[in-house]
Formats: sequence, structure tokens, C-alpha cells
Amino acid sequence: QKEKTDRGEMLLEPTVCGHWNSLCASFLHRLCRRLAGSLPRLGQQQEQQSRARRRASCSPREVGNSSDGRKLDLNSPILQQLLDLGRTPGEDEVYEIISVGVDAWRKNPRHATLVLSSLARHQLPRTATYVLSSMRAKCVEANVYHYNAAISACEKGRQWQLALGLLSSMPTMGVIPDKLSYSAAISACEKGGQWQLALTLLSRMPDARVVPDQITYNAAISALEKGGQWQLALVLLRLMSDMNVFPNEISYNAAASACEKGGQWQSALGLLSSMPDMRLIPNEISYSAAISACEKGGRWQLALSLLSSMPDNKVILDKVSYSAAISACEKGGQWQMALRLLSSMPDNKVIPDKINFNAAISACEKGEQWQLALSLLSRMGTMTIVQDKVSYNAAISACEKCGQWQLALSLLSTMPDVQMMPNAISYSAAISACSQGGQWHLSLSLLSTMTSAKVLPNV
Repeated sequence: QKEKTDRGEMLLEPTVCGHWNSLCASFLHRLCRRLAGSLPRLGQQQEQQSRARRRASCSPREVGNSSDGRKLDLNSPILQQLLDLGRTPGEDEVYEIISVGVDAWRKNPRHATLVLSSLARHQLPRTATYVLSSMRAKCVEANVYHYNAAISACEKGRQWQLALGLLSSMPTMGVIPDKLSYSAAISACEKGGQWQLALTLLSRMPDARVVPDQITYNAAISALEKGGQWQLALVLLRLMSDMNVFPNEISYNAAASACEKGGQWQSALGLLSSMPDMRLIPNEISYSAAISACEKGGRWQLALSLLSSMPDNKVILDKVSYSAAISACEKGGQWQMALRLLSSMPDNKVIPDKINFNAAISACEKGEQWQLALSLLSRMGTMTIVQDKVSYNAAISACEKCGQWQLALSLLSTMPDVQMMPNAISYSAAISACSQGGQWHLSLSLLSTMTSAKVLPNV
């Protein structure tokens, strides 16, 4: 390998690429096989419950009657009744509602698909799961579209356990999972921070005679990104081409974000520079990930260079890219440049938000510019930008570094007035300010008041 640190590019010699691909494929295969036993057999409990409720003849209950004799409103749409149950419905309640339209669902299963898809859009995974079990209890055939919609509801509702339970129960119910089934389940694992399970599902697809596609790989790479597994994210991205699956912007952005979280600024820049070679156009997400990677790597010059190149490459500047660049300047001790970036945002039709101001205040704090920090805090109020604890803590820390203990105490005392309770960081900065000002008695007073303010003192 040859590393060009000035541009952040990492190149592989052609003779190495074949060995690298083989090594990556072998490594990922072994890892997935090791994880394959970790996928729990979820869904058994739901299946046992539904079987216990089935009648031998599968004869439906009396349509329109509930257990207490209450008549269901036959004119009310099934979907609306299900939505009215809220996020924690009872299984019996769902069963009662489904009983009304069971005959129509038998004639046209698409009605059930539309209901389940709507439940997915409303992020009601438990309701969708109960609808499926009620369909089975009513001898209404559930197909792959029904299951996919229910798994999608679990994914959107961040219920990865329910998603895996539905996926594992499909073969026992005579339904063959497809790409959408696995992709939705992998996305559910991604949102739940279960990167190991996401890889396990990906490894099981060939055995199930399901070929992973772009969406499936992207979901798995995103799961690795959220799990901080930047090495595996790069391996998976490289293996996509070997499997004749072409990466897209989402693939590269997820891998770049994984490198950013892992502090691998060289790899993030390498991915950004290689996108045009793949006929992919980097967007604001691509640049923001690379800028954030440079910020974490302490490369504020590279971060500014990337930010300035965005308009030339017809990429729209946004708040995220500015925040990353300002934070890079903050970590590099470049408070003047951070303020310059903040002031230039309106000229580029980008309205600063709380995160942008907080990064600039932190830059002033590290630069011991307490007057500028307080000025920015005041500007947030005039621009109707709601300050938060991060804003106040950074301003208090700026006063602390410059020995302005009176101002630090003033800021601490005004936090409850703006509906904001100080935390341990707020008190620590104020106590340190009093310490530097020789106000030992005030330091002890602040320490003693923390308990009454329900703030737990730390070491």
C-alpha cells in the first residue's frame, strides 16, 4: 500500500488487489458463519399463541360481535379502527376488528396488503404483527407481500426482534422470503444497532436461494456504520462488485460515514475521490462525511478545502457540512476561521442553526475568547435560535478559562430561567471558574447545591 497523506488517498497496487479481494471474501465468510448461530429463533412465542387460538375447523367467530356482545361498527373502515387502537393494542382487539372484513380479505388478499402497508407507514409494528396472527387464525392466507409489509412496519417502528420473528416464521407458514423480506429485516437490525445479526441475515441469503441486491448490501453497510465497524463496511463495499452488485451513492456514503465514525479520514477521502471513477456523483452527504472524518482526524485544512470545493463540484452547501467544518476549526484551535465560516453561511443561503452556533461557541471557548462566546450566545436569542445546555456549558467554560467567575455564575443562575436545568458539566465549569478566581467558598457552595438541584456530583 502506498499512502498519500497530503491528499488523503490510499492506493492499492494492481498485484495486491486480487489477493485483497480473496482475503476480504474469506474473512467476511468466516465471520458471517461464526455469527450465523447468533440469530435467535424469534417468533416461536407468537406462533404458539396463534396456534393455541386456532380452532380445528378454522371456523370464524360470529362476525360483528365482540366477546362482551358489543356490536362493531360495520361501516367503519378496518384501517381506521386499527389506527385508533394506538401503539399498544391488544391482540384480542385486533382480532375483533379483522373479523369484520375477513371475507373480503379472502376474496382479495390485496386489501390486507394495503392495510399492512398503511400500518407500516404509521410505524405500528405490534398492530401489524397481530394482524398477521389474526389472519392465520381466521384461515386467511398470508403471502410474501403481507409478511414484507409487516416486517417493514417493524423496521420503521424500530422493533428488530419482531422483524426477525416474522422472518423466521415465514418458512414454517409456507411463505418463501424474498429480497424485500431480508432487506427490511436487515434494516430493522441496522436501526436497532444489531450489526452482527444484520451480517448473519446477509450470510443466510444464499442458502435460502435469495440473491442479495443493492438495497440489501446498503442496509448491511449502514448497520456496520452504526456499529462502528468501518473495516467490515469497506470489505462489504468491495465485495459488492465481486458479487456483480454495483454500489451506488448510498453505499459509498454509508461506508464513508463508517470511516468517519472510526476516525479514518484517509479512507473517507479515498472513498470520496473514487466515486467519480465509479460514475457516481458525490452529494452533500458524501462531503459532510468526509469533512467530519477530517474534523475527527484533526485535519482542519483538509476540511476547509473540501467545504470550499463543494460549490465548484455543484454540491449544495448545507448546515451539516458547515457544522463539521466549524468543529474541525474548533479542534484545530482556529477560532477566527470558525467565526468566519459561521458569518459566511447566510451569504451561501444557509441559515445557521443551534449546532452551528454551538460549534462556534466551543471554538471561542478553546481560544479563550469569552467575549465572543457570550456574544454568540446572545445572538442565538436574537435570531430565535433556542439555546441548549451545550450552548450554555461552552459559554460557561469560556468564562472559566479566562477567570471570569462572576459571569460563569451568572450564566449558571440564568439557566433555570430559560427552562434549562444545569447538568454536571455546567456545575464543573462554574466550580472551576470559582477555583481560578480564588473563590473557594463559592466552589464549596456550588458543590453542596448540586444535590438539591438533583445533579449527581462526579469525581
